[in-house]
Amino acid sequence: MRKIAVLGSTGSIGTQTLSVVEEHKDLEVAALACGGNIKLLEEQMRKFRPRLVAVWEEEKAKELRIRTADLSIPVCSGMEGLIQVATLEGVELLVTAIVGMLGIRPTMAAIEAGKTIALANKETLVAAGHLIIPLAKEHGVDILPVDSEHSAIFQSLQGNAHNRIERILLTASGGPFRGKTRKELEHVRLEDALNHPNWSMGKKVTIDSSTMVNKGLEVMEAKWLFDVKPEQITVMVHPQSIVHSAVEYEDGAVMAQLGTPDMRLPIQYALYYPNRRTLSGKKLDLFEIASLTFEKPDLDTFPGLALAYEAIERGGNVPTMYNAANERAVALFLEHKIPYPKIPEIIAYAMEQCTFKNHPNLDEILETEKEAYERIGSRW
Repeated sequence: MRKIAVLGSTGSIGTQTLSVVEEHKDLEVAALACGGNIKLLEEQMRKFRPRLVAVWEEEKAKELRIRTADLSIPVCSGMEGLIQVATLEGVELLVTAIVGMLGIRPTMAAIEAGKTIALANKETLVAAGHLIIPLAKEHGVDILPVDSEHSAIFQSLQGNAHNRIERILLTASGGPFRGKTRKELEHVRLEDALNHPNWSMGKKVTIDSSTMVNKGLEVMEAKWLFDVKPEQITVMVHPQSIVHSAVEYEDGAVMAQLGTPDMRLPIQYALYYPNRRTLSGKKLDLFEIASLTFEKPDLDTFPGLALAYEAIERGGNVPTMYNAANERAVALFLEHKIPYPKIPEIIAYAMEQCTFKNHPNLDEILETEKEAYERIGSRW
């Protein structure tokens, strides 16, 4: 019985992780953490009976303690609570599905405690890859990617560790606005941006997918996960979302992972790696799909992707500024405070204004996030 903990258990990845646990019965949920959805967290507590839970907000943690007094499950809060969940004794694997840079400290603590990391938190590597990867190597900890694209790359690397990678082919669905011009995006409504053609995700990730900022973050992640240069990562728009990504080796051979757009597959692969297990749901039928198409990304209409490559090239804390500015810009869009095209404009502005740090430590990373919020708050 493998014991796991889940940061972000009430979000899209967290709930799908727990659905995989329900399907197989040989995983034990030892600890759960969420931001503030205590109604769903209470349901999860009653179903999985973890040994510990955490809620980011102390007021909601107090309410949850009252609601679950009959369970005798400790409820902690804040960053200390997240770290307690991440480092709980007996837990073998931590699923990091919490949104934002909140995930960095508990992930580092889990690595130091020797936990295997199933990584679904982009910000951890985008902002702190230069800290996380050496730390994982130092402690002999595996980082198993949960994002469908990075999982596909990881799967395509199995059995080929001794071969040189020529290129990573990182696929993107193109989102709901593929084929649109910049002019056509001027009047995008929130409900349009949240209408992803293939994937069911949380609001923030869905908006990021529509702007292709999500793909920019994934390029940054891939650089750290697979130890490649940015110029070795080619983004391909693949509207069918069947080829989840691929690896081209030096001899020209391309290994890819294909499947239906179902996040439970990469989640399950990380939970059971290196083994595969039966998974319910629709299987891939290539006769039904009939054709697969690939396009170059439109960097004029979706400048967020180009800005990501610029952030990687500048290095230091610029990727952190890119990520933090996007988080704030998306929040403003979700609150109907800015029009859709302002999102990449705000990212570009924040990157230009960034107080540069070449080798930022964790405190400087968090200071950069604060700076981004303050600069954006003073203008929008």
